[in-house]
Amino acid sequence: MAIITIKPHICIKIISRNFSFSLSLSDRLIHYNKDMKNKNKVSKVPLARIYFIDKEIAAGKFPNNPKLAKKYECGTATISRDIEYMKSMMDAPIEYDYKRKGYYYTQKTFRLPAAIGSADEILALGMAKNLLSLYKNTPIHDTAQHFLESMTSPLGDKDSSQWYEDRVIVPAIPSAKFSSEVWKCICEAIQNNRVLSFDYRATWKSGYTPRHFYPYQLLFDNGAWYLYAAKAASAYSEEGKGTRMYSLPRIINIKIEKETFRYNVSTDFRLQIENSFLGAYSEEKKRRFKIAFYNDGAMRVRERIWTADQRIKETKEGVILSFSSNQYGKVLELVLANGRDAQPLEPAELVKDWKENLKDMMKKVKK
Repeated sequence: MAIITIKPHICIKIISRNFSFSLSLSDRLIHYNKDMKNKNKVSKVPLARIYFIDKEIAAGKFPNNPKLAKKYECGTATISRDIEYMKSMMDAPIEYDYKRKGYYYTQKTFRLPAAIGSADEILALGMAKNLLSLYKNTPIHDTAQHFLESMTSPLGDKDSSQWYEDRVIVPAIPSAKFSSEVWKCICEAIQNNRVLSFDYRATWKSGYTPRHFYPYQLLFDNGAWYLYAAKAASAYSEEGKGTRMYSLPRIINIKIEKETFRYNVSTDFRLQIENSFLGAYSEEKKRRFKIAFYNDGAMRVRERIWTADQRIKETKEGVILSFSSNQYGKVLELVLANGRDAQPLEPAELVKDWKENLKDMMKKVKK
């Protein structure tokens, strides 16, 4: 489960003696790290000059080649090359105003992306682009991909790939598709605390029924997006009670209503699950669980943190995992997903539901 926020970037200048756009990323990092050990001797370099040009143009000064060259103490030919690089490699919307005799941005709010200074930050940002494959079939993918590409474009050539692109892989997972209109309406309603109405299909047997809800948050879990919301007609919905999840692919005929609501921070999904990390599911009742795991199931349990209060006890056959959670549905899902390598011990309700599932499976085996 993930709740994502993209924060505005901050532009940072990098100054290095031997920085060159013709170098590979690894070579640039080596030169950059060497230079940073002796900051007092660092001189002006292409990347820093490009950010200087960006600042002058964005300030509305209509700078031209001679003015920029004089201010930065370099040749006009150098400035010309930088301008062309910014236009062709960094997608900077630069045009020349012949009346004012200087450059300007056709998009007034345009600024070059932040340049990341350390090797670890560059590597992490590059790898983050691979993580976007998890959101491949969702409306945020293309926007986020473009954002990260623009962040890293000053540090790499567009036609060359980095080592991690083919060596650090995020395997594809099944994803749920839904309409971009549903996404846009939900985002707008959440941003402005507006009531949403839509038709929803609760189960595969049922048809669509109308809903009227306070949209609280968008949740991402295992390839699918969910709307965390409360009934608009509920007297206590603003206090976080009576909430439920709505799978976005099952929503149609969505509409933003004029009615608004007061969003209370106490309704935050992260507060409702109380340090239980099992995904996009919650209910009011909190239970104490005890589950025995064997073989590979025991290994998987040892490797992960399931809840903040979990306890793992070693046994001759494997381990016993004990924890508290109000994510009952996800706990049952965890037990069933481990097949013969998991056996619920507590509470009795979980044991009963597990046995009922086994009986249903055995009926299918006997057919």
